Amino acid sequence: MKILVQTIQAINRFPKPDFESGYAYPEQDYTIPNEALWAYIDIAILVLLMSFVAWAVIKKQIRWPVILTSVFSIVYFGFFRDGCVCSIGAVQNMALTLTSSSYTIPLFVLLLFILPIIFTLFFGRVFCAGVCPFGALQDLVNIKNYKLSKAVTSVLSIFPWIYLGFAVLFAVTNSRFIICRFDPFVGIFRLGGEFSLLLFGIMLLIFSIFTGRPFCRFICPYGAILSLFSRISFLRVKITEKECINCQLCHNACPVDAIRPPYENKVKESRSEGVKRILRYMVFLPLMAIVGAAVMYMLSDKFSKVNKEVQLYDTVVQNEAQPQAVQSLELQAFYSRERTIEELAVQVAVIKKEFRIYSGIIGAFFSLVIALTLINLSVKRTRKLYEIDDANCVSCGKCFKYCPQNKISEPRFS
Repeated sequence: MKILVQTIQAINRFPKPDFESGYAYPEQDYTIPNEALWAYIDIAILVLLMSFVAWAVIKKQIRWPVILTSVFSIVYFGFFRDGCVCSIGAVQNMALTLTSSSYTIPLFVLLLFILPIIFTLFFGRVFCAGVCPFGALQDLVNIKNYKLSKAVTSVLSIFPWIYLGFAVLFAVTNSRFIICRFDPFVGIFRLGGEFSLLLFGIMLLIFSIFTGRPFCRFICPYGAILSLFSRISFLRVKITEKECINCQLCHNACPVDAIRPPYENKVKESRSEGVKRILRYMVFLPLMAIVGAAVMYMLSDKFSKVNKEVQLYDTVVQNEAQPQAVQSLELQAFYSRERTIEELAVQVAVIKKEFRIYSGIIGAFFSLVIALTLINLSVKRTRKLYEIDDANCVSCGKCFKYCPQNKISEPRFS
């Protein structure tokens, strides 16, 4: 489309010759594709697919609609739409619009961000099941499910929150949209791109063969957000409507290890011990937050180097100290606009101040995530049956066909 617009502008740049013979030019119609129409189509398909998956996993407890949705999503959202109809990247737009009065999030991007959250609140992570082309692609190549230890998965599960924190930091400072910049699957869907990212995406798919959805579980920042809403969803995925017989088949089949086995908590603590433990947590959490905020605050100047204006300022200062014989394009553009170093320094000072503020906030957030993960590992609750971990369940429905109770038909009475 960009090339088409440039061509039209080039054609209309100079006036046509004025013939005196009365020659009439033929009418020419340069039709530009209506991208807004595709946006409405994308949103409509997104809602239909999430509704279809919700019906399948909540109402019918069947998996084949999820597989069908996954294939369609990969073809349409992935290859046809170049993987750019992306709720994951919309996190950055949302963060920027909440902190900047000069930026207004497009309605299309807002809907991409908010609709999967609404569906998650009502039906669990049906967006992750097969509507998201990234998750769908990993799900379809999964053959084996080698379980990772709880310690490993607990550590790795912190990374999506760290990724989310840095994505928000660089978005609100108007520096860079790193989720879009380092997307590992767009290169696959576009059949080309930066070699390192393409290689990373292929490696993730190879890992997906042997363990379920490594990107969704250990990288995806949007999945981390959805996990919060999935904890409190009104309707939740159930392995079976019948009584669990603790056969362990669903636990072995789950590709994301979201089914917790029975656990007998033999260590019973007294009420006083429980109170003391809660008090220790109340002291521990604020201290962790303060330490995290302080560390990120001290590193804020290094993070600000990502911002283009900060990079330009450093380049200009170096050039003023040691003039370059051949100036870069950035330097040429700076001097051609007749900006002064003093004006640029004022702007950079404002940017660095923003980095210090937001880095401190996000540092406290990181510490709370780590602290809550440690607390969660220390809390032991007795379970008599296999239970779905609603936060980590991606509603893929693989557990349905493995449950023997689902294969038992109800008795018929004539």
